[in-house]
Parts: sequence; C-alpha cells; structure tokens
Amino acid sequence: MSTVRRSAVVLVALAAVALTACGPAEDGAAGGPEAPSATPSKSVTPTDAPTKAPTAAPTDAPTVTPTKPPAPSKPATPSVDPDYDVFPCSTFDVTFTATLAEPTTSSYLLKITNRGGKPCRALGHPVVTFGDLDGQAVERGPAPGIEDAIRLAPGQSAYAGLMGGLKDGKGTTVHSIAMTMTTDSDLEQKPLKASTPGLYVSPDKNSVTAWMTNAEDALSL
Repeated sequence: MSTVRRSAVVLVALAAVALTACGPAEDGAAGGPEAPSATPSKSVTPTDAPTKAPTAAPTDAPTVTPTKPPAPSKPATPSVDPDYDVFPCSTFDVTFTATLAEPTTSSYLLKITNRGGKPCRALGHPVVTFGDLDGQAVERGPAPGIEDAIRLAPGQSAYAGLMGGLKDGKGTTVHSIAMTMTTDSDLEQKPLKASTPGLYVSPDKNSVTAWMTNAEDALSL
C-alpha cells in the first residue's frame, strides 16, 4: 500500500473517533443529563459581610467629682483693742526724779519711769506741789486725750518741764517737790518726792508741762 493511501486511511479513522466522542456532548446539549464536574467547587467566604466595630466609651460624658459638704462657719471674733487693759499710770507704777535744767528760771526736768511689769499710760500733766506751799503748779500747754496719752512699756520713761519762775521778790524758795499722777479716777496715791535745793517759786509764774516722750520737748515748751 502506498504511503498516500495509508495516510488517508488514518485520517478517516481519526475522524470517526472524533465523531463518536462528540456524540454524548451533543446529546447533553439536546437535553440529556449533564455529567457532574469532577472538580469540587470551593466555598467562597463573603468579604462584604458587615464587621461589628467595638463600641467606644463616650468621651463627652460629664465627669462628676464628689464634693465635701461646706464646713460650718465659725462665729466672727469681735475685734479687741490690744490696749483696752492699759490703765493710767499711778505713783505705784513709776519712779520719779527731778533734775535742775536752768537756774535762772528755776527750771527742772521731771522724769518718770515705768517700774511695773505691764504697760500704763501717762495722762495729762503731773500734779506738782512745792514743799509746804499750798496749791500746785499751773498747767502749761495742752495735753493729749486718754486714748492718745503716752503708753509706757515696762522700763520706758516720760518727761515734763517744771518752771518756778523768775525771782520777782513775790515768791518763796523751797527745797523739795512732791508729784502725783493724773489718773481720771478716785485712786488714792502716795506722793513721790524729789529734792530741789534753792527752787524759787513765783506765785503767778510757775508752771508745768504735760508728759512728753523726750526731754528736749519738755524743756522747750
């Protein structure tokens, strides 16, 4: 058999096989049962399923801080004058001296010092008497009121200027004086004495100043 003929026989055989293979497929297309697929289908996981987000705590919620109940108010303390118990000085509270300052006018510097353990006030003018003479020295110049009077702490001093006056032939010479303090009360005091040798006392020219904080002012008034 020639080569060309063999080839023709082979082609005819292959064509017949091909037609046989296609038959069932065509039957299926015409309405026959479809053969099941040999490869199982994969399950598909849906990706568009809604995901539940965690619930966040609200950030705008008001914060409540517990507060303590208000403490009961204390009654107001009345203001007290720190010097309300500072009483006028008496002769029991002070020591007393008299020093010659000007012989021509018989001027003496009077000095008191608080010898007690608490403050006192030197009120007004000293009450000065001359030896055995009647009456007392005339007050010279004004004196502060009780609220403005000199406050003497323990050991502090106050001063006054005493003047007997010029020798006009009408007066008397004395050798001592006595002094008591103004207290604005009926307190009985023991007079404090000081030596004043040769003190001339004019009946109408003698005088004494109020208590002052320094000696210079007392002698210059």
